[in-house]
Amino acid sequence: MEQGRAREQARPSYSSAASATAPSSVRVPDVRVPEQARGEHTHGEPSAPRPVVQRHSVRGQILDALRAALVDGQLVPGQVYSAPALGARFGVSATPVREAMQQLAIEGAVEVVPNRGFRVSRRGPRELAELAEVRALIEVPVMLRLARTVPPARWCALRPLAEATVAAAAVGDRAGYAESDRAFHGAVLALCGNEQLVMVADDLHRRSQWPLGDDPTTPRADLLADAAEHTALLDALIAQDLAVVQSLVREHFTGAEN
Repeated sequence: MEQGRAREQARPSYSSAASATAPSSVRVPDVRVPEQARGEHTHGEPSAPRPVVQRHSVRGQILDALRAALVDGQLVPGQVYSAPALGARFGVSATPVREAMQQLAIEGAVEVVPNRGFRVSRRGPRELAELAEVRALIEVPVMLRLARTVPPARWCALRPLAEATVAAAAVGDRAGYAESDRAFHGAVLALCGNEQLVMVADDLHRRSQWPLGDDPTTPRADLLADAAEHTALLDALIAQDLAVVQSLVREHFTGAEN
């Protein structure tokens, strides 16, 4: 029974041949299913329960790829995409794609269209402004409190994360920027020690990165300006310049509303 389950769950694995059929504009992660995950094992050795983990791994990687495609504008607001068609792009079956898209529907990035697939949600400036306002209500007080209590050495450790946002912005890597942007903010908030706050803030942050209107792409200049605020904020935190920290933090979120 376990071997049958392993064969079924190993079907959505990637292969070099499948990846070759995907358009060059779509990022296809290189995922290889271990031999045991295909239902094969050496005689005398117990079959490890890896297939369940492998299925979740594939679904998770598809979810990451779809999120990157949303940020990059490869999945266009208002367009309907079917799980089988997206599965063909990524070289997998429709099952992990459908599961990933259902998660995106819960997050509000797509809408379920019965018997057709999933429509990428259209979002307006007002929704984005509301998300920025809620994020500011959560993050600004926390950052200002941390500015008064966290020693400079702890802030110095976050320098690579701030620099990663600058590097992604410099080359116009919108998906890479979105990931590094959330990583930086998450690391800052994690210093408060409140895991629930970090999770709520991360969810709001991710939602603010979904496509906006009919032009989902963010100009490189805006990415560079946003990234520069990260490094400037970190410099002020290290210098313990509370006045500059307060100004930068509020400006960072006010700019997100425009």
